[in-house]
Amino acid sequence: MGQLKIRDEMPADIPEIGAVELAAFPTHDEADLVDRLRQDGSAVLSLVAVLDGRIVGHIMFSRMLSPEKCLGLAPVAVLESCRGRGIAAELIRQGLSRAKTGGWKGVFVLGDPYYRRFGFDPSLAAGFASPYAGAHFMALELEAGALAEKEGGARYPQAFEALG
Repeated sequence: MGQLKIRDEMPADIPEIGAVELAAFPTHDEADLVDRLRQDGSAVLSLVAVLDGRIVGHIMFSRMLSPEKCLGLAPVAVLESCRGRGIAAELIRQGLSRAKTGGWKGVFVLGDPYYRRFGFDPSLAAGFASPYAGAHFMALELEAGALAEKEGGARYPQAFEALG
């Protein structure tokens, strides 16, 4: 494996990011979500994983409507031929680091137990009203105590409402 580089998305990357999203998921929903979040200004962090000069992975963090100063992590995509190499983990780690440095207080994710290794905890999200509430809805505090008050629920940007 060549040198993996994680960097911010650039406008020229958008078609290749779309291709990665389409290849990584069974439907076009995630690729459409990324486009909608980018277009409506909800996207805060969009990182790409570049290996041997091509984009092989992508992650997006978008601004939550509530709680204040929180992000939603979705989607994370890695080309199937590149999975099992820690690329998704590196995208997540670097994204969380940048979110913390950027003054964000917490991050929500809907996913499998994989995310627990990064500190995401279903119990932190459990008190937030959300259409995604359940065992797979998790949160991570980037600032200690930031998610202690669970008022207003956990509301994702409107672009998420189009997901099936």
